Amino acid sequence: MSGVSVEFQKVGKRFGNRTALAAVSGTLRPGQVLVVAGPNGAGKSTLLNILAGVLRPSRGEVVYRGSDGTVPRAHWFEHLGMAAPDMAVYEELTALENLRLFARLRGLNRSDADLAALLEELGLGSREHSRLVGTYSSGMKQRVKLAQAVLHAPAVLLLDEPSSNLDGAGHDAAAGLVARLRERAAIAVATNDPRELAWADARIDLAL
Repeated sequence: MSGVSVEFQKVGKRFGNRTALAAVSGTLRPGQVLVVAGPNGAGKSTLLNILAGVLRPSRGEVVYRGSDGTVPRAHWFEHLGMAAPDMAVYEELTALENLRLFARLRGLNRSDADLAALLEELGLGSREHSRLVGTYSSGMKQRVKLAQAVLHAPAVLLLDEPSSNLDGAGHDAAAGLVARLRERAAIAVATNDPRELAWADARIDLAL
């Protein structure tokens, strides 16, 4: 399946009596970046979690479509990469060991050289590869999360505040990664960072 689009129609989410996300519609298309902006609490992260299948919407629907037709929900994970501030990395492992583990979990055959090249693309050089992630700064951990999200070249990439805790060089590395992957992937970015807003081919503005 060469490309996957994600269509969402009137998607909303409630937690008890609280509305976390009002009805939102849109499409993630291969080769484009959809930016989701809005104030804190407007539902940016909730929307990305719904698109990832982590949350089920209280209303509306999400459909993954590929060249062979609709992708069953049970197979979304095969096409999906995601990085978010609340996602964890294994701090008792090195960065390289984290990537080895995630590659194995996805059934991928990736050489250490390939994994190291991805880490270096995100600004983690060979000196950092052998250090435990628990000794990393928050920005370095964010780089590992981004590497994990893209190590399988996903058809759908969901990034929640991808430059969180990153310095200028880290932001540039994240921007370069998005620029490389946007040629084939459908990408959604939840952000209020002006630098990331500039990546948008399309934009959704959520309100409280």
